[in-house]
Amino acid sequence: MISGENVRGIALDILMESESKASHLVLGRTLSKYQYMDKKERSFISRLTKGTIERRLTLDAMIGSYSSVKIGKMKPLIRNLLRMTAYQIYYMPAVPDAAACNEAVTLAKKRGFRNLSGFVNGVSRSMARHKEDFQARMADDGKDIKTLSFKYAMPEWLCRRWVGAYGLENAIRTFSWFLEDHPTTVRLHRQSGEDGQADAFLETMAAEGIRTEISALIPFAFKIQGYDHLTALRPFQDGQCYIQDESSMLAVLAAGIRPSDRIIDVCAAPGGKSILASEYLKDGWIEARDLTEAKVERIRENIQRTHAEHIRTRVQDARIFVKEDEGQADIVLADLPCSGLGVIGRKPDIKYRITQEDIKALSLLQKEILAVAVRYLKPGGTLIFSTCTVSREENEENVRYMTEELGLIPESLDPYLPEALQGKGTAKGQLLLLPGAYDTDGFFIARLRRK
Repeated sequence: MISGENVRGIALDILMESESKASHLVLGRTLSKYQYMDKKERSFISRLTKGTIERRLTLDAMIGSYSSVKIGKMKPLIRNLLRMTAYQIYYMPAVPDAAACNEAVTLAKKRGFRNLSGFVNGVSRSMARHKEDFQARMADDGKDIKTLSFKYAMPEWLCRRWVGAYGLENAIRTFSWFLEDHPTTVRLHRQSGEDGQADAFLETMAAEGIRTEISALIPFAFKIQGYDHLTALRPFQDGQCYIQDESSMLAVLAAGIRPSDRIIDVCAAPGGKSILASEYLKDGWIEARDLTEAKVERIRENIQRTHAEHIRTRVQDARIFVKEDEGQADIVLADLPCSGLGVIGRKPDIKYRITQEDIKALSLLQKEILAVAVRYLKPGGTLIFSTCTVSREENEENVRYMTEELGLIPESLDPYLPEALQGKGTAKGQLLLLPGAYDTDGFFIARLRRK
C-alpha cells in the first residue's frame, strides 16, 4: 500500500506533464509503470487526474473565488495542486476534506514550496468550508453561455459554437456525455462470431471480472468496463482484440471493400482502419502511410501484434504526391488530421488546446491532402473521407470542396451501414455521428467516387 501523499504525488506529476503532452498518453504510460500498485490506488490516480483535467475550467473558477492570486499567475505546481485538491473536495465525496487539504499542504512542502504551503492551506480549506457555494452554482439551471461553460467545463467559444450549430438541448446532452465514464470499445476480427473467438473472448472477460456487452452497431465489437490495465489482458497481448471506437470501424465498412481491392490509407497511424480493412482482402493489398517514422512504427507494431496480412507500410507526407501511385487505388482511406472535437470525452485536454484559428488551419490542411489523395484513385475508385470532429469547416465544407473543385461524386452510404444509421444524410453520402448519440465518439464519414 502506497501512502496517500505518494499516490497524490503521482497524480500531480501526471497533471504537470499533461500541461505540454496529451494527458491520455501520459496517464497510460504512468499507470503502466506502476502496475505493482494496488488496483484501488491505480483507480484513484486515474479518476483524480482524468477528473481534474475534465473539470479544469470549473475548478479554476472555484479556486479563483478564494484566491487573491489569479490562476494564470500561480506557480504551475501550485496551480495543479489546488486543482486536484478542489476536485477531491467537490467531486470525490469518499475522500475526507481534511485529508485532501492536509495532503495538499504536505505535497507543497515536499516539492519545495514551503513558503506557499500557507497559501495552499488557506485556499483549500476555504473551498472545503464553503462547499455550498459550489453546489449552488452547479444547481443553477441558467442556459446562458457563462453558466454552461462553468457547469460543463467547456470554453465559452466552444459552448457558443455548439449551441449555434446543434441547439441548446443537444449541446447540454453532449457536454454531459463528455463528462461521463465510458466503456472502452474493442473489436475482434470480423468473423469472430463464426469461429468461436467471440465466445472465448467473453469467457475470458467474465473470468477476469470485466463487464462486457456487444456493440449495438457492429457485431464484432464489444464494450468493456471494470478492467485494470487493458494491455495486460491475454486477448490484447495475443492480438485477438484491438482498441477501436465503432465510429472508426464504420469508416472502413463504408468503403465496401472487395477481396482484390488495392487500398491506400494516407494518414493511417496507429493502424486500426488499415488492419480492419485487411481482413476483407485476399489478393488485394493496402498501403498504410503516415508522416513520420515513429507513427509508421506504431502501425507496424499493431500489424505484428494482430497478425494482420496484406498490409505494407510507408513513411509519406500525405501532402506530397507520389507519381508512381497515380490512378492505382480502388479505394483511398483519408482519415485526416482534425480538431478532434468528437473525442473530447476520451481526450479532454483537446477542449483547452484547440482554437478557432486551428479549425480554419486544419480545414485548409485537409483540402491540401484531399487534392493529392484524389489523384491516387482509379477512374470509378472510392474515397472515404473521415474525421473525429463535428465542425462544418472540416467536414461538410470539405465535401463540397471535393465535389465542386475535385470533381468527385457523392455515393450513398446506406448499403454499407447498419440500418439504425441510415437516413437522409447517409443516402447523400454523408454520416455525422454526434458524440454520445450511439454511445460512440463524434465522427464524420463521407463516401465519394471518382468519375
